Amino acid sequence: MPARVESAPTAIRRLGKVHHVALIVRSIKEASRLWQESLGLELETMLDIPQDKVRIAFLTVGESKVELVEPTDDTTGVARFLESKGEGFHHVCFEVANLAETLLRLEIDGLELIDSAPRRGAEGPVAFIHPRSCHGVLVELIEAPGGPAWQSLGF
Repeated sequence: MPARVESAPTAIRRLGKVHHVALIVRSIKEASRLWQESLGLELETMLDIPQDKVRIAFLTVGESKVELVEPTDDTTGVARFLESKGEGFHHVCFEVANLAETLLRLEIDGLELIDSAPRRGAEGPVAFIHPRSCHGVLVELIEAPGGPAWQSLGF
C-alpha cells in the first residue's frame, strides 16, 4: 500500500457497506415486476429527480438496495447510456463516513473524480469517481446519515 494511503485516517481509507447497485432500465414499471414479484424485493421509494432528468426506484435487499434508473429525457447521459449499452448495470455506490475527506484523499491518490465536492443526491450527499480510475466501473460514494455534508447541503 502506498505510504500516502497508509497515512490517511482509517475512517477515510475504508469504504462502508454497499449502499446500492444501480441499473439503467427503459421502464421502472416493467423492471420492478421482476425485482418485486419474481425476486421478492420490497419497493422502498420511487421518485423523479428533475435536475438529473431521471426517475428512480430503490428496492431493498438486506442492508443494501437495488436502484432502478429510468431516463425521463432523451438528451441526458443516462439516456445515451441506455441507447448505446442497453439495460443493465450502471454503477455501484459505497457508503463513507465523511465524503469531503474521502474525496480529498482519493484525489491525492490520483483518482479522477467526476465530483470534487459532495452534492445533493436522492438519499444524501453523493459524489462520483470516473470509470477511468476504477477499471471501467462508475463508482458513487454516499455519505453515511448525519455526516458533515448533510447539514451543509440542507438535508
